[in-house]
Amino acid sequence: MTELHELPTDHPNPAGVRRIAVLTSGGDAPGMNAAIRAVVRTATHHGVEVVGVRRGFSGLHQGDMAVIGPRDVANTIQRGGTILLTARSRTWRSPEGRAKGAKNLRDWGVDGLVVIGGDGSFHGGHYLQEEHGIPVIGVPGTIDNDLYGTDHTIGYFTAVETALDAVDKLRDTGASHERIFVIEVMGRHAGHIALEVAVAGGAEEVFIPEDEKPVDGVVEIVKASVAKGKASSIIIVAEGYPGGAQGVGNAIQAGTGLETRVSILGHIQRGGTPVSSDRVLASRLGEAAVHALMDGRKGVMVGRQGGAATYTPLHETWEKRKDVSRDLYRCAMTLSI
Repeated sequence: MTELHELPTDHPNPAGVRRIAVLTSGGDAPGMNAAIRAVVRTATHHGVEVVGVRRGFSGLHQGDMAVIGPRDVANTIQRGGTILLTARSRTWRSPEGRAKGAKNLRDWGVDGLVVIGGDGSFHGGHYLQEEHGIPVIGVPGTIDNDLYGTDHTIGYFTAVETALDAVDKLRDTGASHERIFVIEVMGRHAGHIALEVAVAGGAEEVFIPEDEKPVDGVVEIVKASVAKGKASSIIIVAEGYPGGAQGVGNAIQAGTGLETRVSILGHIQRGGTPVSSDRVLASRLGEAAVHALMDGRKGVMVGRQGGAATYTPLHETWEKRKDVSRDLYRCAMTLSI
């Protein structure tokens, strides 16, 4: 992983890049449009054309592409989702499918590709580059915040705020009816959202994939809460925890006899207007991606760690594990009394 210094306003173009492509792939995340906008406007500023690929790798395979400019991305920074659309592509998993996509890029005169997405998207970009030599730069766009090499991913901040808003509303209902609410947030393999929401929402307990503690323990926690005079409790569960929220809810009701409700927030966490932190992060990473291609970089994800821009080889973003903050986990347990 390489740390970068602050980039100059007039960035050189030693790689001689004249046209690049950009696509969004996998699950959508709030802030993807801000990243697309940053790629297009940074490239245009440096005299580089941008080809927008619709529907991710599926669209790349089908040649669903068009040149886009600064006006095409106007009034998009505040919009959720992705104006380029996204899709899953089984075809891209085959060498023949990737060969067709590479041919389309060459036919369009593309010198490099910016892929905005998560680890699945980075796999697709990695194999495209390895097999066909097309430079690929990854921009981390996923609400799960599970990519190694960056402190935060685009969409994470907004997803946390969306989930927290729902938790606050459910707490009001739980208190009014003296019920226990078990709330499932997204995070198939990572508990970043669950942990942050648990602390910010004042949850009594949190279950995450990184720490598969026995669900039986929550029964004693709820009983202790009731003994302390708490009429209701909030339990946060990441979807990747074995059994999910339903399993935790069933265990609580069976072990305590108390009325327990399970609420699965689901895909609502992926949508909505991106918060300012996601817009700024997306803007900085989109700019950095274009500069990386102009510098002749390839096969890396642009990220930010400790306030500094970084490049991480694409394969490391999924091969190396990004743990949750253990300090935050300790804080969650300390404050839940």
